[in-house]
Amino acid sequence: MEMLGRYDNFPENIHRIDSFTFSLPVRKIQEKIIQTFCDMNGKTVSAAEIDQKALRDCTIVFETGVAESGSFNYLNEGEASKLLKTIKKETMGVIDFFLATCYYRNKGEKKSPLKFDYFLMRTVFLEKSLEMRIFHERGPRYISPEDVGNFLIGRINKSSSRRILKNV
Repeated sequence: MEMLGRYDNFPENIHRIDSFTFSLPVRKIQEKIIQTFCDMNGKTVSAAEIDQKALRDCTIVFETGVAESGSFNYLNEGEASKLLKTIKKETMGVIDFFLATCYYRNKGEKKSPLKFDYFLMRTVFLEKSLEMRIFHERGPRYISPEDVGNFLIGRINKSSSRRILKNV
């Protein structure tokens, strides 16, 4: 049976675990995360936004996907809509994401690609808390799992009028 939001082969050895509390209903938090990740897809950010001095002359493009059993689907509007419909019926205890961080060195008008980093991220939802587990699958690790987590949480919090996820 296909399990939307759940990756069958998520690794047991995690590189980073962060815990957060929130006061909104779980459904609202899940919707906010999905919409934020969908909106980020294909968007360019500067290395400074992620606090990466080593990549200061680079831009970074994020590509996100959501799990469905043994694979990941690109998190476009259609996939986000499917996921949001599922959440409307019943909140999910776990949602797994794939994140590719694509690096491009800026040389005047030209951009030259560098090796990319690939991360798996599991979000585990309890009543009023979220645990984010990040695994660096492969790549040069230009950005640490900690920096990826901080950036993503920052984006989720910026998408609201107030900070919705607070570190434990």
